[in-house]
Amino acid sequence: MAKEDIAKKEFKPFISADKVLPEFTITSIILGILLAVVFGAANAYLGLKVGMTISASIPAAVISMGLIRGVLKKESILENNMVQTIGSAGESLAAGAIFTLPALYIWLEEWDMGTPSLLTITTIALCGGILGVLFMVPLRKALIVKEHGVLPYPEGTACAEVLLAGEEGGDKAKACFTGLGVGALYKFIADGMKLFPSEIETTIKGYKDAAIGADVLPALLGVGFIIGPTISAYMLAGAVIGWFGLIPLISNIGGMGEVIMYPASVPISELGYWGIWNYYIRYIGAGAVAFGGVFSLIKSLPLIVQTFKDAMKDYSAGGGVSSLKRTEQDMSMKIVLIGVLVIILSMMMLPIIPVGLGGALLIAVLGFFFATVSSRIVGLVGSSSNPVSGMTIATLIITAIIFKSTGNDGQTGMIATLTVGAIICIIAAMAGDTSQDLKTGFLVGATPKKQQYGEIIGALAAAIAIGSVLTLLNQAWGFGSAELPAPQATLMKLVIEGVMGGSLPWALVFTGVGIGVAIELLGLPVLPIAIGLYLPIHLSTPIMAGGLIRGVLDKKLNKVGGEEAIHENKEARGFKDKIESGILYASGLIAGEGLIGILLAVFAVAGWNVNLGVDLGQLGSIAFFALLIYSLMKHSVLKKN
Repeated sequence: MAKEDIAKKEFKPFISADKVLPEFTITSIILGILLAVVFGAANAYLGLKVGMTISASIPAAVISMGLIRGVLKKESILENNMVQTIGSAGESLAAGAIFTLPALYIWLEEWDMGTPSLLTITTIALCGGILGVLFMVPLRKALIVKEHGVLPYPEGTACAEVLLAGEEGGDKAKACFTGLGVGALYKFIADGMKLFPSEIETTIKGYKDAAIGADVLPALLGVGFIIGPTISAYMLAGAVIGWFGLIPLISNIGGMGEVIMYPASVPISELGYWGIWNYYIRYIGAGAVAFGGVFSLIKSLPLIVQTFKDAMKDYSAGGGVSSLKRTEQDMSMKIVLIGVLVIILSMMMLPIIPVGLGGALLIAVLGFFFATVSSRIVGLVGSSSNPVSGMTIATLIITAIIFKSTGNDGQTGMIATLTVGAIICIIAAMAGDTSQDLKTGFLVGATPKKQQYGEIIGALAAAIAIGSVLTLLNQAWGFGSAELPAPQATLMKLVIEGVMGGSLPWALVFTGVGIGVAIELLGLPVLPIAIGLYLPIHLSTPIMAGGLIRGVLDKKLNKVGGEEAIHENKEARGFKDKIESGILYASGLIAGEGLIGILLAVFAVAGWNVNLGVDLGQLGSIAFFALLIYSLMKHSVLKKN
């Protein structure tokens, strides 16, 4: 404990506690809300398409610096930090919502019950968002202050470094905005004007029903660059198992006679590779993803138990004691407790949140538990390794078993179970993001209380937007479609149906579990490989292209000493700068495509057609994607320092 105390005493933030700078201003609030909505909407589209989201903290900080410093000519690192705090809340809330709530749209359509009301979706998202922030408030001193130097909080620390290197903001903001413009224009030309197909594919001669393809889109290329070559390769490996292994195998078995295998109702020989993927591979992939999520949670159990013990110790020792120092002021514990109580009671009584008394109590207990777990795990391993899907699956299984045993099953029980899971999922995502943002604030010298209110404003803005975005995207293309597979939400739906109704094709699901076990025994990460198996190969191939570009830079950086050498070695610093520029450009590509994806959804619902009537075919797709790859390389590998 002495080590942590020393770290705490020695640490001096960039802006000292006695210095007051503009922070919680009208400018930072308006800009933060805009970025919360933009990154929330873009991440909702990306997550429904690929099953993963990107962190918005650094792009939001860079855009903020570009606008506040470059356009408004104002100088305040705390104002910029407030913008990224509010802005990143939108991305986290969107991630929690899109991993679960699309299942509700799919069910209601299947049951001929229309679509969920906008008010229901917004209220569910808002309850989860605000609880995620409030549950984290009493943990700040334990996790951020006391454990400074012990818990690295990688994304929070990286964001602080970007804010501290503020003089570079103009150039970095330019990379992000350029990416946004290129991503938006490309998406509009491809999927709006239909100048070339955004999906290309070909079969492999002599190997029946083996196919390879690519969705030649900016967001996928950007994701690949951000997650890097290793995770990209894991995803592609999963896709190869499905499309070069399992699909041809099932097709070959089906060709031996009139073989009909549940859940399909026609012979395998009539399905083709897309039919086999839809009826069989998705369930195998779902089994692997479920195993990966639950097993990552099991591996984290010792850490989870220790986290909870430490947090409770600190909480009982007076986590809410107020301090006169600006940098140590948290939101009042009275406000926190009243806020939590009001939300829990509202969930019990309001019919638009269909959880009832039992569901509200489960949310209170499991929500606080997983908020604590999430806040500490992201401090250790970063937000990208936070097993939110595992926590959600565990919540759904526990809730479904309790509801079923108390007679609350059928459609009502399934909707209640999903709602509990959705709120817990949003709580865990928001708590993780809040702790990263508070770490950034701790390093730059922000006021915690103001950041906590900023998180709530971001959650409110994103919750209002997410309902409209989900409803719009569902009306345009439908969740579970080729355009929006919604992988996590479809998995959550399968989990609930499996526990409640027992109607799953369990043989296929357990085949996926078996593959997951084999991957784990090889010492490889299950989740990225399982997600690659679950999704069409068309998504993994362009992600791999982005990963390979990042791999070139990673290799060059490692040759000159890696991350550790960037302070002493000018060459290492140059490669690091190229990687950062590429990440910001890639983030812009993702945001640009996401926003145009939503605009095209508006066009689809309104019946507006912007199709030019000219189609350059697959060669046109390859040529345009090659130009897109070159543009990413121009901002990374080929960038002049």
